[in-house]
Amino acid sequence: MDDNPYDIPKFYHDDDFMDSGDARPLRILSEYFGPQNRFEKFNVEDTIVFFGSARIKSKEEAEAAMVEAKRTGDGLRKAEQMMKVSRYYEETRELARRFTEWSKTLTDDERRFVVCTGGGPGIMEAANRGASEGKGINVGLNISLPFEQSENPYITRELALEFHYFFMRKFWFIYLAKAVLVMPGGFGTLDEFCELLTLIQTQKIKKKMPIVLYGSDYWNKVVNFEALCEFGTISEEDLDLYLVTDSMDEAFEYVTKGLLEHALESPGPML
Repeated sequence: MDDNPYDIPKFYHDDDFMDSGDARPLRILSEYFGPQNRFEKFNVEDTIVFFGSARIKSKEEAEAAMVEAKRTGDGLRKAEQMMKVSRYYEETRELARRFTEWSKTLTDDERRFVVCTGGGPGIMEAANRGASEGKGINVGLNISLPFEQSENPYITRELALEFHYFFMRKFWFIYLAKAVLVMPGGFGTLDEFCELLTLIQTQKIKKKMPIVLYGSDYWNKVVNFEALCEFGTISEEDLDLYLVTDSMDEAFEYVTKGLLEHALESPGPML
């Protein structure tokens, strides 16, 4: 017997209600419990997070753009810049592959230190791609935006998660992270990096995390953290919260050493 003869939808099936302001708490909760369920299902204990620009292209894309710019005589300067920064895509890709292969040697039961990105193109794609090439699962925390952000094809399908709320996406970045690598990026990358440092500085995050600021030429031009010390707005020891490097080997050794010392015996999400 049909117990709903008038075909009236239950509230959680009512799109008008679920999209309303009154249902906002339910939507926020869904972006907490939904990812939690997925991570538990696939036994993802913790992550290595990569932040960076969505606009940096792979070497092959940059080379193709250079050929086209030379052929047409248009956009040569932009193509040259694209070619210059494409190294960060390739180095991100290689680091993600190395971390993935390394993490697979640690345990047979739990998936530890899984590569995680914002799910989009550019540096995010590079990290997901490298992890895929390392034959490991990887996570993409995508967010719906009017431009740029589209899910890249290298994310493990079941771990490609779509968010509406930036703050819930940021929560999952940090809650699972045991290490963070910050590649060259724009406003979003700066926001994520500075918020991470603020949470550590204020002891809202207590876990010890190796943090790498990759690309000294870029970051030394973009942000003058030493000036913050000179003006007294941060302490000198705050500059020790992260490593600045241009070396994949140094970044790999710094992160893996930190993970072995501080995180290996403490699986699972934490702040």
